[in-house]
Amino acid sequence: MKKSKRIRGLKRSILISTLLVGLAGGAAFAVLQSQQDTLTSNSISTASANLTVSNDNIVYADSRPGYSFTNIIPGGAAVPAAGQPFFLKNTGGTPLGIKFMVSNTPTGTAGIDLSKVDVLLTTVASGNPVQTFSLQSLISSYASGGIAVTGSNIDPGNFQQYKLQVSMTSDAMSGSSASIGNIDFAFRGFAQ
Repeated sequence: MKKSKRIRGLKRSILISTLLVGLAGGAAFAVLQSQQDTLTSNSISTASANLTVSNDNIVYADSRPGYSFTNIIPGGAAVPAAGQPFFLKNTGGTPLGIKFMVSNTPTGTAGIDLSKVDVLLTTVASGNPVQTFSLQSLISSYASGGIAVTGSNIDPGNFQQYKLQVSMTSDAMSGSSASIGNIDFAFRGFAQ
């Protein structure tokens, strides 16, 4: 009996010692923590990407009237000689690269090999060469977002001037004349 009282007393002492150490440790842990600080009402948003077009560098919109490229001689020089001017303006909040495409199906294409009808795009800035795109590649690229235009990055609030010309190879068509209509040249800005 004496032995069992001693064991109970020893168990009780161990239990009390363990509780005291635990309380002391917990109190020390609580003392070493700060209060919770919070950054409230956060939000996440992207920069804006917006591109507008103009054919006179005065009126900019999402769509402007295009041009008629006439008197093309298959195998001859691109027309018009000086190019048709247009401007793209970045009205968004991030630098934009430019992609070029045709956004619809042109009419009057029977008997014309559209891969031999070239659209020449010049970025009017020092050191930027003329880029040549086949009309077929511009039509085909619409599904994938267009073809990147080299050297045409536009910073927010700025514009870039371009010129368009058209030419055909001598074997682009058969017959005495051809007229392709309803061509919508489209441009898309993408974040740089």
